[in-house]
Amino acid sequence: MTIQTITTQAFSGQRPGTSGLRKKVTVFQQPHYLENFVQAIFDVVPELQGGTLVLGGDGRYHNRAAIQTILRMAAANGVARVLVGQGGLLSTPAVSCVIRKHGAVGGIVLSASHNPGGPEGDFGIKYNVTNGGPAPEKITEAIYQRTTSIDTYRVYQAADIDIENVASYTIGEMQVRVIDSVADYAELMESLFDFAAIRNWFAAGHRMRFDAMCAASGPYATRILEGLLGAPAGTVVNGTPLEDFGGLHPDPNPVYAEALVQQMFAADAPDFGAASDGDADRNMIVGRQFIVTPSDSLAVMAANATQVKGYAGGIAGVARSMPTSCAVDAVAKRLGLPCFETPTGWKFFGNLLDAGKVTLCGEESYGTGSGHVREKDGVWAVLFWLNLLAVTGKSVAELVSEHWQTYGRHFYSRHDYEALDTEAANGLMAHLRSQLAQLAGQTIAGQAIASADDFAYDDPVDGSRSEKQGIRILLADGSRVVFRLSGTGTEGATLRVYLEKYEADTSQHGVATQTALAGLIALADAVAQIRQRTGREQPTVVT
Repeated sequence: MTIQTITTQAFSGQRPGTSGLRKKVTVFQQPHYLENFVQAIFDVVPELQGGTLVLGGDGRYHNRAAIQTILRMAAANGVARVLVGQGGLLSTPAVSCVIRKHGAVGGIVLSASHNPGGPEGDFGIKYNVTNGGPAPEKITEAIYQRTTSIDTYRVYQAADIDIENVASYTIGEMQVRVIDSVADYAELMESLFDFAAIRNWFAAGHRMRFDAMCAASGPYATRILEGLLGAPAGTVVNGTPLEDFGGLHPDPNPVYAEALVQQMFAADAPDFGAASDGDADRNMIVGRQFIVTPSDSLAVMAANATQVKGYAGGIAGVARSMPTSCAVDAVAKRLGLPCFETPTGWKFFGNLLDAGKVTLCGEESYGTGSGHVREKDGVWAVLFWLNLLAVTGKSVAELVSEHWQTYGRHFYSRHDYEALDTEAANGLMAHLRSQLAQLAGQTIAGQAIASADDFAYDDPVDGSRSEKQGIRILLADGSRVVFRLSGTGTEGATLRVYLEKYEADTSQHGVATQTALAGLIALADAVAQIRQRTGREQPTVVT
């Protein structure tokens, strides 16, 4: 076996975002494409030489082939040890867990999160740093800059190794340990939650349906729920990870998890329903005839945290992404907790968690987490809710309804316009930015606008400033409309419109969400000229 230096050509346009680099599988299959990006990581993070690297992904198509390539490149670049998930599988939160437990320098995550898989689907790669969280912008930018000038990469000429079974190998001087993908993560979950109480809940006859969407959470949910917690066999559905996710779109929301929603609204519905996404970092919580919004989920968790074993001593504070509803703000105010509003992207929460400023954090895109790792964590969120159900004896609907009685209700929805013409989407945002100064004081579509701005964030930990993080239109009654372009897709642009209206009057809590938000929906279209500029009469997805 020898190390080979291969001449290559730099690629442009590979700047990774907060979720890493995502492209079609066919793009990653181009000669040298993956190798160029991986070599850029090794060039930018010299600490990996002689250090430990964690490697795994969500099991989507091209995952196993990419892992073999990365292992050979790691050996050629002086990495001392690689911990790789069995079968190449490690959920994103599990990667963070393993990095932190084993003192790794960092980890490479192979995932395109909730994007579709298969040969014609999407693939992704990102680098996580030593705290277990996504690489900060200074590292992602350095990786990008390196990809624009790279001319060679290093690879060990060696045969593929067997990653399907737990075992140890060597490639040159590098040790490779194929580890149980679930064990370290399950151990961490047992330290946080009252497994005995949850076992008793299941033993008392309560039922649950967990839809793993043929993605990474399946082995974790099956081992923990049906194994350690005694849930009946079959509690986890779609539990085997498939390279094409069984043709499903592994995004846990009421549109793509329609089968789960139908089951939870049926006459014989289980007591509790949940789903997770491609790489198991997102979650959806559903009760009988009751869907919990991600914003309400975070707020309920914060309000009841001390009833959960791992958080019984109280929490330091909470954080939410700017587009997430202000429901958790109301909890923080009443409990006297610090509350931070950050841009979208888990790295911002990582800074706050590392500094001990917060314990719980969440995004409206079905992501919640805590200081146990530095990623959002779908299975953890489900176990948190299970723990609450077990110790309170209440249903999901009762927990949320009682929360609204105490804190009021934040009617909230997100309207996604997917696969838009990029030029049209950028033009819409430019149009909005051009009129921000004139919007304050206007009444449009019957809505009185108090102020409008382009959200900027000054990080209280590292002092960095992030600008143009989303356009906010604030109404006199505290309602909000937020516009953002998302970078998680691989085709065109996705416009996300976030709508929020607070209602303290408990008699209004039974009003349908889209009805309560009708005035804001009309305002959003009028101000942004959505139909005129995109040609779309309706959003692609409403959540």
